[in-house]
Amino acid sequence: MVGLETALSLLQNKTRREILERLVREPHYPLQLATLIGVSQPAIVKHLKKLESGGLVNKAEVPSERGGPPRTIFSVEEAFSVQIDIGPDLFRCEQRTLPKISPIRLSPRLPSASRGVAESLSGRKKIAVAEGLAHLRTLSAVLDDLDAQRDAIISLHQHVRQRVSAGVASDFDVYEERSIIQTMVEANGEPLDLTSLIEHQLVGEQNPTEALERIRNQLERQIARRSGQVIAAPLNSELRWYLGPGPK
Repeated sequence: MVGLETALSLLQNKTRREILERLVREPHYPLQLATLIGVSQPAIVKHLKKLESGGLVNKAEVPSERGGPPRTIFSVEEAFSVQIDIGPDLFRCEQRTLPKISPIRLSPRLPSASRGVAESLSGRKKIAVAEGLAHLRTLSAVLDDLDAQRDAIISLHQHVRQRVSAGVASDFDVYEERSIIQTMVEANGEPLDLTSLIEHQLVGEQNPTEALERIRNQLERQIARRSGQVIAAPLNSELRWYLGPGPK
């Protein structure tokens, strides 16, 4: 599978993107690509070698129609999606593998508006252009709706992060501690080795154990001040001071 860093490096070049736009339609020879894109054949071959070494294209030898030596033809076989979101308190860059299953097996995963398209393809290897255009229009409309929903969710995600960042900025004076908290937030609840994280982030003579205790205490103070939760305990309990709603 093509790695994310490799994909980003290869796709940043406009000529390589134009090559891929042609190859996803059907296999092409280097000379064909040079003519279509308006770039010299040696340059096209150079780009194709990079795309091949990165795993984005495959090459095959096919017999010459004129009886000469075999000719090299290039095609795209790998399917994946790269999603990038950037903004204040927002950075998401991930690669997603697309499912390689039949349309009918895709059906349960699809929005209801697109399931009819999957069902219509069952058992068929070819369809007419007119039918394909109708299906593609349906899928494009579904994708537009999903993209609009994703945009709204990403925007809401950004709002949450902005408010978290505001709380971190006001409650944590030390840059390294703010960086540690932001790393914890970015983990989205995944387990973290906090001791190792703190040791990596801290500089100078700061004690990781003391830093961990400060961070824990400050996070618990945030719960007491901002969560709106009620803490119940027996009357004779000695609640830790940071669980009270009083001032800092």
